[in-house]
This record gives sequence, C-alpha cells and structure tokens, in this order.
Amino acid sequence: MPDWNNISTVLLDMDGTLLDLHFDSHFWQEYVPERYAFSRGLDIPNARQLLAPIFRKHEGTLNWYCLDFWRKELDLDIAELKKDVAHLIAIKSGALEFLHQLRRLGKRTVLVTNAHPDSLALKLEHTRLDNHLDHLISAHELGLPKENPNFWAELQVAEPFTPHQTLLVDDNLAALRSARDFGIKHLLAAGYPDSQREARHIEEFPYFHEFDEISPCASSYPNA
Repeated sequence: MPDWNNISTVLLDMDGTLLDLHFDSHFWQEYVPERYAFSRGLDIPNARQLLAPIFRKHEGTLNWYCLDFWRKELDLDIAELKKDVAHLIAIKSGALEFLHQLRRLGKRTVLVTNAHPDSLALKLEHTRLDNHLDHLISAHELGLPKENPNFWAELQVAEPFTPHQTLLVDDNLAALRSARDFGIKHLLAAGYPDSQREARHIEEFPYFHEFDEISPCASSYPNA
C-alpha cells in the first residue's frame, strides 16, 4: 500500500496502467504485421520476421512511440490504422474509481505518457480520461521518453512536483528505474498491464494487479 499520507502528487502512466495494454499489443503484434504484409505482398510470418529487428532497434527511444516515425519507416498510415481497432481501447477495471478517490483526497493527478499526441487524442476520445485528471503530458512535448532519467527534470519544469512526495504508477520497469534514479521516492509497478496475458510477478518494485489493492482508504483521512 502506498504511503498516502506522504504523497501529494500522483504521476500515472496510461497504456498498461490506466488503460488495458491489449489494444497496443494487438495493434503492434498482430494488426501492423498484417497490414505491412498486405502492402508488400508478403505472408504475415515473413512480415513479422522483417519487422522484429526494426522494432528492437528503436525500443526504449522516443521513436518507438512516435507515429510519425513509424509512418515513414513502414510506409503505413499508423494513426489511421489505429482507428481501425479503436474498439479495443478500454479503461482498466477500478481505474476511474481510483482516480476519483485521489481527487477526493486532494492529490494532484498527472497523466505522464510516452504515447504520441495523436495516439493520446484517440484514446481520450474513446475514454475521456482527461475528465478525471488534473494534467496530461506526452513525452513528445518534452523531447525525451520516460526511460531517460533526464525526462523527469524536464517534467518537473512543465509540471512542478516534489520528488519525495510523488508517486509514479507505471507498467514500464525502465521508466520506474529512471524515475528512481532521478529521486522520485514512491514507485509502484502495474503488474497486470494486458488483460489477455498473465499477470506479472515483479521483484524490483512494489506492484499491484487490481486498483482496489492500492486505493487509499478515505476513512483514514480526518478531512476526507
């Protein structure tokens, strides 16, 4: 359980934390190879084989999350293709109630995502997460991904926060590590990012599977 009495700001990842990662997993692992194969007259296994080293090369960089980059790299309109499977975009069970509890307790809630602005806009259109958060920031605005320790200093300029009173909730262990290196004190890993895959056991950070495991108990706050 997070030390809610000593947390004033909650930084929340989007994909795999507040939203089910199944949309992104299906899109990049199934739909993109299918469309790439079709556009080049390949079978899907061959398309996957060609795409795998390209994906690995850019993993963890800002390019990895950039729809404009992949549009040029793959010659596919990635933003438009995402709309084809947008029905898979889903808020994780308990996420909205968790956000409501944080808001009732006066915690500042900030979405901090590596998602490209176009991808973020599509997901907000389908979930209206922006109605439940105080601020939303895409890493593309800052020019660095969350995996880069310098990201957090840039974030602190755009969204002032006190590291020892801040909680980061994220399914990306590399992002949690970089936040830890920067000095963010409270770190929590989302252990069940994709509803179509098994939950993860994480040893490096405290983790949770369902939001009710970490929701603050309002009765423990005298002013709640």
